[in-house]
Amino acid sequence: MALGLAQRGFRGRITAISVSPEASDLPPDELERRLIELGFTEGAQVEVLHEGLFGRDPIAVRVDNATVAIRRREAMAILVS
Repeated sequence: MALGLAQRGFRGRITAISVSPEASDLPPDELERRLIELGFTEGAQVEVLHEGLFGRDPIAVRVDNATVAIRRREAMAILVS
């Protein structure tokens, strides 16, 4: 399942990062690099903490011990179980 589809309260583990060209305005390689720098790596534990008021975007996600805000369309590149 993609992290971008998860509801508030979801807890899981990252299984892969799979970036498609329409996931962001950034080139796919750049988005993947940025996600990894933010801590979105295979095996990391994630929890969706908060959703934005309008369109449920962005989402606040705890990745291991860090809290990060990310757009849902970019979170679609993060596969979780």
